Amino acid sequence: MSTVILGGGIIGSSIAYYLSENQPKEEIHVIESSSKLFCGASGYAAGFLAKDWFAPSLAPLGELSFNLHESLAAENGGAEKWGYMKGTALSLGSASNKGGARGDDWLRAGTSRAETAAATTGTKAAEVPDWMTQQQGGIVEQISDKDTTAQVDPSRLCKFLMDTCTSRGVKLHYPAKASSLVKDESGTITGVKVVDYNTQAESTIPCTNLILCAGPWTPQVLRDLFPASEVSLPIYSLAGYSLVVRSPRHTLEHEQKTYGGMSHALFTTYPPSCGFSPELFSRQGSEIYIAGLNTTEIPLPERPDDFHASMDQTQMDKLKAATVRLLGKLPEGSVESSDDALNVDDLEITREGLCFRPASERGTPFVTRVEDSLLGDGVKIGVGEKKGGVFVASGHGPWGISLSLGTGKVVADMVSGVQPAADVSGLGV
Repeated sequence: MSTVILGGGIIGSSIAYYLSENQPKEEIHVIESSSKLFCGASGYAAGFLAKDWFAPSLAPLGELSFNLHESLAAENGGAEKWGYMKGTALSLGSASNKGGARGDDWLRAGTSRAETAAATTGTKAAEVPDWMTQQQGGIVEQISDKDTTAQVDPSRLCKFLMDTCTSRGVKLHYPAKASSLVKDESGTITGVKVVDYNTQAESTIPCTNLILCAGPWTPQVLRDLFPASEVSLPIYSLAGYSLVVRSPRHTLEHEQKTYGGMSHALFTTYPPSCGFSPELFSRQGSEIYIAGLNTTEIPLPERPDDFHASMDQTQMDKLKAATVRLLGKLPEGSVESSDDALNVDDLEITREGLCFRPASERGTPFVTRVEDSLLGDGVKIGVGEKKGGVFVASGHGPWGISLSLGTGKVVADMVSGVQPAADVSGLGV
């Protein structure tokens, strides 16, 4: 059986990784449209991992994925290779609103992700990390239990997964696009036509299983390949700005000696005047990642590597101003930052980013096999011993990195015809 995976980001890489543990490797193909790997949300995300911050239908997948992140790091040197660190989640000024029933309420309301920390997680007073400027009137609380949050560098994790896959024999095609399906007289899909963006050459890849995991581009891929399909994928693009910075108040010595190699995730509604809810994450190598300025108003580019043309410098400057307010050095004699305080910008910006994440209208992703009857025009995929399927794995919103390995394992199980490692019955189309 040949499996074609459309999308080479964190979800596609995870599926290929777990599928290649059992399926003949030369029969797994990953098609990626970008000219540079992981230049979308998979490479520019924060890399925050949570075990129990999810809605009930998503909770089994969330727990499985968190445990897989831990075991993968333990077995493959993840701390060194992709910055895996256990951590603590903190809330600044928003803990009283915590405990929302849906994992995406914070997105819709433009509030803090701290609201999604499960109601089972109690809060307790905590101190703000030394790398963050003391905020006037801010109350800091710990909103995660021990060993239930962690941190990775998603770009490095993606690279490990894809490098492992290709070393096993998985075929990676990029930059390329699946242009159409090849069917026999009975309407059964037998292959996928793929166009190389560089050469415009077209080739055909045999296909028994087809997996759609192209992030926010997934609905368009479905429409292009199955124009008569009855499947609706209400997935929209959530664009998010981000910065990676270095601070003299968070060095490698601080990381190792002050915090014992542990990371911090800080979710805040401060400063209130900035108009959004910043999120800050300390990452291995004394990096601090800041995001939280999201929008649905930027048109989705044709390909992920076109994101630079979509960046609004006014919005990036807004994020930079909040960064200085939250991380900058206070002027001599000041004890805390306020709307009147002018912080000293002694930060080094090492990367600016804009990525497009696939968020679903219902607030949970689609991780499922699509029934043949919903594909339209009598399309079938595989018969007899070669019975395959069309699968969808998209709509993870801001949780793509956290849920990646669990999604990869579950979809690999579905393709292999075994009981999925987690109950995803509530994540169908």
